[in-house]
Amino acid sequence: MSAVKVGLLGLGTVGAGVVNLLARNHDEIARRAGREIQILHAAARHPDRPRDCSTEHIRLTADPFEVVDNPELEVIVELIGGEEPARELLLRAIDNGKHVVTANKALIAKHGNEIFEHARAKGVTVAFEAAVAGGIPIIKAIREGLAGNRIQSLAGIINGTSNFILTEMFYQQREFADVLAEAQRLGYAEADPTFDIEGVDAAHKLTILASIAFGIPLQFDKVYVEGISQITTDDVAYAQELGYRIKLLGIAHHRGAGAGISLRVHPALVPERRVLANVDGVMNAVMVTGDPVGATLYYGPGAGAGPTASAVVADLVDVARENNMDPEHRVPYLAFQSHDLSDEPVVGVENVETRYYLRMDAQDAPGVLADVARILGDASISIEAILQKQPAPGVDHVPVIILTHRVLEGRMNDAIERIEALETIHGRVTRIRVEHLD
Repeated sequence: MSAVKVGLLGLGTVGAGVVNLLARNHDEIARRAGREIQILHAAARHPDRPRDCSTEHIRLTADPFEVVDNPELEVIVELIGGEEPARELLLRAIDNGKHVVTANKALIAKHGNEIFEHARAKGVTVAFEAAVAGGIPIIKAIREGLAGNRIQSLAGIINGTSNFILTEMFYQQREFADVLAEAQRLGYAEADPTFDIEGVDAAHKLTILASIAFGIPLQFDKVYVEGISQITTDDVAYAQELGYRIKLLGIAHHRGAGAGISLRVHPALVPERRVLANVDGVMNAVMVTGDPVGATLYYGPGAGAGPTASAVVADLVDVARENNMDPEHRVPYLAFQSHDLSDEPVVGVENVETRYYLRMDAQDAPGVLADVARILGDASISIEAILQKQPAPGVDHVPVIILTHRVLEGRMNDAIERIEALETIHGRVTRIRVEHLD
């Protein structure tokens, strides 16, 4: 059988990783796919620049449209990132009858509904395992391995940059800005790290995972997103004193029939004995809970040339296997048949119920804690624990830390507004959700 002929858009770190992996494990990959997989044509912004891979048998061009219009190619691998021109390139490749493999989470999260519908009309495949959690085959696990389960929830650490920063803040007691600068030097964070540290990258990934888990259309605009840039070393230390670690989590929860689905990305206190609390550095982990399987955990490297190339090549193998299959019998992109996606609503974060960590700067005077406790009590918010620190010499205000029991977010918002209005409270109240993941 003839080789699968592939065009590659993007020949940077991950693109070079794909080329190297296909060469290094050539025979093993061909045995698994049933056919050889050959990259014949690749687009790079600077085709003449030295590469970390051999391009001896690859035709190079600076024009990506030249690749997608090449009639010799069967599959296009998109690794350039961003929304445009990636979206236009994929739609054109699909129009040309080519299968598509992509690692572009932003593209799938924001334009996947359009891309998938286009691909169905043309009878081609769109594969995107590499878009979420790098080397962890989490999409395949949910879409195929857990196909017999009703997924109830998923929660994960799905951004390595933010996890590296929080890990260093925990172990080394370093300030956020200092660790971010190191992450940039090490290549873990971009020059503009906004997508990573403000939770946008994780929200892209959560959008994809939730759609596959619950069979809903991709709805990136419905995800509540909050990043880690406001987390301080004090918060990390107080959380540890209370028996918790702070992690940036992506959480999707099915609240029950007719009650909707919550989608949120935010920092959270996780009990220190839980597995997710001990996922450190740039590693990723996703916990998926289903009926009847219960809780399952998927752990591994979430980014980098090797892990991402592993996922890309796995998708290429799947495309090679399915190439002659009737499109109606292929595994659906979002796990459920396209005509049967759920219209279950995504609820706002104000309807979510969870525990809370509150940190406030309070005047060191009698009655202050009583005022705060009264406000919380009036909102039917129960207190689980309180920490009050000693004031620094010559300072008349102290940090007060409160852990609450479960309460609706909307009710907590109202209580915080009333607490901040007290004359004895200086500045804003820091609020971090507490997730026991039970």
